[in-house]
Amino acid sequence: MCYGPEARPPLPPIAGGAGLAGAGELVLEAGDGTRLAAYGARAAVAEAPGVVIFPDVRGLHPFYRELAERFAEAGVHATAFDYFGRTAGTGARDDDFDAMAHVRRTTPEQVALDAAAAIAHVRSPDGGAAVRTYTVGFCFGGRASFNEAAAGQGLDGVIGFYGRVQRADEDDRAAPVERAASYACPVLGLFGGADQAVPAEAVEAFREALVAAGVEEEIVVYPEAPHSFFDRHAVEHAEASADAWRRILAFVGATA
Repeated sequence: MCYGPEARPPLPPIAGGAGLAGAGELVLEAGDGTRLAAYGARAAVAEAPGVVIFPDVRGLHPFYRELAERFAEAGVHATAFDYFGRTAGTGARDDDFDAMAHVRRTTPEQVALDAAAAIAHVRSPDGGAAVRTYTVGFCFGGRASFNEAAAGQGLDGVIGFYGRVQRADEDDRAAPVERAASYACPVLGLFGGADQAVPAEAVEAFREALVAAGVEEEIVVYPEAPHSFFDRHAVEHAEASADAWRRILAFVGATA
């Protein structure tokens, strides 16, 4: 998995901030009728952008609830959503939850349906009425966030942390490097140079595919950072995390 139970998001490098207008648990409904858990946080600032957060393989857990709040404090409405409404329901889970058993039952199409519900929420008055909409994802969610650029959601940009951009096998047609030609919005990719799961050559191939497709891109590699470096307990990578925050907030046009 990407993050362990104790991981928590780094604090954004902001002074003061917008503050929270509200935050709490949600149940959303996807286009196929599936009910899914989510967590929303609204910024106390007018005409703010919004992000939809794609978690790692563990789905909606405390790291992503807190991340939504940190985004709101930085002036960005945020909704994090869960992948497992179809197979695990919307109830609370503990650290013994066998997430991988449910990951194996997801499909890219189902993730996109659930993401669409979260995107609709962050654009709604209840979700903050975001004036621009972005996605940000981590690992499993990083790949899915990148591919939202091809999902026809009218996004203003997509962001991915250490999403596996290369093909998993010869039949993998959902790899971002394969889908880049159909992307319809700017891409911000944040990768660790010491990440063995997403090697440097895969990141460069993704960048080249985006450039070839004429997609506006910003691909950043932090040379010494491993997979999952964006964690406030990883103090040795605090500078990389702070830089990642600054790039994200600039990418979405946060003003808090």
